[in-house]
Amino acid sequence: MGTLYSIGEVLIDFIPLQKGQALKDVVSFERAPGGAPANVAAAVSKLGGKSAMITKLGADAFGDFLLEKLDEAGVETKHVIRTNEANTALAFVSLREDGERDFSFYRKPCADLLMTEDEVDESLFASGDILHFCSVDLVESPMKHAHIKAINSAKQRGALVSFDPNVRLPLWDSPDACRETILAFIPKAHLVKISDEELEFITGLSDEKAAIDSLFTGDVKAVVYTRGAAGATLFVNGAEIQADGFSVQVQDTTGAGDAFIGSFLFKMLEAGTTLENMEDVLVRNGKEIVRFANAAGAFTTTGKGAISALPSPQQMENMLKPR
Repeated sequence: MGTLYSIGEVLIDFIPLQKGQALKDVVSFERAPGGAPANVAAAVSKLGGKSAMITKLGADAFGDFLLEKLDEAGVETKHVIRTNEANTALAFVSLREDGERDFSFYRKPCADLLMTEDEVDESLFASGDILHFCSVDLVESPMKHAHIKAINSAKQRGALVSFDPNVRLPLWDSPDACRETILAFIPKAHLVKISDEELEFITGLSDEKAAIDSLFTGDVKAVVYTRGAAGATLFVNGAEIQADGFSVQVQDTTGAGDAFIGSFLFKMLEAGTTLENMEDVLVRNGKEIVRFANAAGAFTTTGKGAISALPSPQQMENMLKPR
């Protein structure tokens, strides 16, 4: 079984102890480890797969906390670099009554954005591995160029590349800068995960089919389109493979999309997916994989935070039992 490598931000989400309040009115928070790439790595490891994080953390107490939580989740951290040049990133979150979120980020500058391309070990990757990345760390910074080196190195060594744009507009100078960067990186991926909230913004197309079709550019072989509680559809090799969502009592939607793509990638690793057999594996096992990912995403919304709410194999077994 290959390894899932995630590159990008690891940060602390400060989750409010009160729901239904604007961020300015929240009195108390609890800290939770997060950052989309880290959540994805933890999703894989908590399900029994191998994962590793490629990033930079501040040489501070928050960085110590995050390393400890990654280790507890089973994520390999030997490729995590520490620095005194900037602090570990933080995100303060407010939760509406329905569990949806608003964010305020503290990351100008932050440690992860300072990782350089020279700090990426290009010998890490092999056929059967997957490199996963998101868009938050693609702002103009040394880390953007570290991503490019990691992507190119992964491809040269036969690994698959997965991209979840995971749009966070407050972190960009403008919506156009965010969109243009995402569109520049989509063709570099073999698998693209995109949500119903992001599709029109990224593609500029209101017609769903045309928007999905437009994502098949460059090296893209498969697109997985998520619609929250309504389920998800995998588009691969001309096929559309759909699976319904799961009905749960939502506490916090933080990390649900990361749990989805993390569990999706876990099933790809488990199936021994390579660049050569990727389309065959996804066509043959797509229904099972999408349903599994839907269950993981739903389960994560029943807890608080992201990594702490990710499911174990036993919890997944319970979710997938016939009702």
